[in-house]
Amino acid sequence: MQKINAKVLPQLPLGLSLQDDASFENFYPGKNVEIIDALKNTSRGHGEKIVYLCGARGQGLSHLLQAGCHEAALHKMTAVYLPIGDLMRQSPELLLGFERMQLVCIDDLQCAAQSPQWEEAIFHLYNRVRDAGGSMIIAGNDLPKSLPLHLPDLISRLTWGVIYQLHPLTDDEKSIVLRRRAEMRGITLSEEVAKYLLSHCPRHMTTLFAALDALDKASLAAQRRLTIPFVKEVLEIM
Repeated sequence: MQKINAKVLPQLPLGLSLQDDASFENFYPGKNVEIIDALKNTSRGHGEKIVYLCGARGQGLSHLLQAGCHEAALHKMTAVYLPIGDLMRQSPELLLGFERMQLVCIDDLQCAAQSPQWEEAIFHLYNRVRDAGGSMIIAGNDLPKSLPLHLPDLISRLTWGVIYQLHPLTDDEKSIVLRRRAEMRGITLSEEVAKYLLSHCPRHMTTLFAALDALDKASLAAQRRLTIPFVKEVLEIM
């Protein structure tokens, strides 16, 4: 995967200090197995050329787009991850030249609705990538026609490819994900404590991962296991 000069592209948010790299293997698919397979194929240069992916906050869209870039790199392909929400501090001219990448992953598309210039720049990048025979994975928080975009041609382009909407995880699946994340960090999270977190914290996975990160640090500092009383104390749950 081609690296971009840090002066041009801000450091990408890889997710709450988790030490594992974003990959398809460490993403719990739930009912999204077919979608993950399609994203893998696109990332490898096979399958659909244009994929639009949507889901609610905390469902792992950014993880999947970054996983796509890692997958492309494993198959000797060039790829770039473009988080629009972060990049809008820059000029939209930043997008010039990325059609040379074999895979372009655009994240947080809904953020472009704040700027007609960015909408137009993304529209033209879409056309250039398509004309060059490259692949794109584009993610937003809603279906294309429901996004607050103002450029009709961009909305139209987004409907040309395959559209996938992520299925949310059930509470039981979120519990499994939390316990797997904890295990990867070398800490033990019981099913009882995982369920307690789900019932007392916002259920976005990003928020739950942040809670797990705080608990990991506090547990290490205090040399204490993750029990419900300790969780209540650290997270200040009344």
